[in-house]
Amino acid sequence: MIGTRSRRVPSAAAASSGGLAVVAVLAILSACTDSNAVGIGGQIPDSSVQPQIVTTPTVPTTPIAVTVPTTIATTTTASTTTLPPTTIATTTTTTLPAVKAPLFPVSPVRRGSSSDAVKVLQARLLEVGFWVDKVDGHYGVATTQAVMAFQKYYRISDRSGRTDRATADALNLVRTRPRPQATVGDLIEVNKKLQVLFVVRKGQAIWTLNTSTGSGHPYTAVSKKDPTKTLKGDAQTPDGLFKVNREHPVGWWEGELGRLYRPKYFNGGIAVHGMTSVPNYPASHGCVRVSTTAMDWIWAQNIIPMGSTVWVHS
Repeated sequence: MIGTRSRRVPSAAAASSGGLAVVAVLAILSACTDSNAVGIGGQIPDSSVQPQIVTTPTVPTTPIAVTVPTTIATTTTASTTTLPPTTIATTTTTTLPAVKAPLFPVSPVRRGSSSDAVKVLQARLLEVGFWVDKVDGHYGVATTQAVMAFQKYYRISDRSGRTDRATADALNLVRTRPRPQATVGDLIEVNKKLQVLFVVRKGQAIWTLNTSTGSGHPYTAVSKKDPTKTLKGDAQTPDGLFKVNREHPVGWWEGELGRLYRPKYFNGGIAVHGMTSVPNYPASHGCVRVSTTAMDWIWAQNIIPMGSTVWVHS
C-alpha cells in the first residue's frame, strides 16, 4: 500500500530549502550528541536489534491514482486521533501539494554518485515529503538519510539508504505524502516502530526524517565525564507527550554516555539531537537521533523551538 498519512507553518526560507522548491528544481532539470543525565548519546553497535527485514516491498506494481486532496481538513474529535485534543493546539486546515507522477522518473543510483540522476532523486524525495538539504546532484549524507526514511516508511526490504530498483520504482509510484498518527496540531512525532520522525503542522506531516531511538538493551558503561563512575540502565525512549524544555544551540556537547550535537531536550536527559551515525535500526541509549545536517536545518529554520510538543509512541 502506498500512503499511510503542527503550530506555525515554516517560513518561506524553510520552504525554499525543501519541497516547495521542487517545481523550480524540476524546471531547471528539464532544461538541461549537556547531558547531565543518564540515558543519552552513543551508539550500541548490536546487530541483534535490527528489525526483521521484509522480503517483498509493499509497493503496488501498477500506478495508482492521486489520493491526496489539495486541502485537507482536520478535526478535533477524539475518535480521529490518539492524542488528547486538549493537549495539542488544533487548527482548521492545511494545504499540501498533491503528489503526481514524476516528470523525470527516478532511476537506481549509487551512494556517493554525482549526477543529474541524483538531482532527480533528490527532487522526488522532497516532492513526496522526505527532507533533503539541497538538490545538488551529490548523493551524500542527507540524501542517504532521506532514502532510508522512505524505505522505512514504505517497508522496502533494503533499508540501507541506497536507491536500488525497488526503491526507485516505489518513488515513481507513490502518490501520497506520509501520514502521521497525529491528526491535529503542531508537534514533532517520533514513531519508534517505523523509526522515523515527522514534522507535523496542522495535523499533516510536512517533512519525514530518518531517526534512531533507544535500542531497548540494558547497558553498562563508563561515564564519559567521570571515568571513576560506572553507569547502568536500559536504553529506552519512553512513550508519551513531552515539551522541549532546554537546548544547546552550538556544537557538540559531552554527555555521560557520549556526544550530542545541538540537542533539544524534551524528557530529562533525552533529546532530539544530531549524530554522525543514524542507522536503520534502534541504536541509541534513549535519545532521538537525526543526522547532523538535519539538526542544523532544525536550528536554522526553528523547527523545534522551546516549548514544542514531542509525541513519542511505538
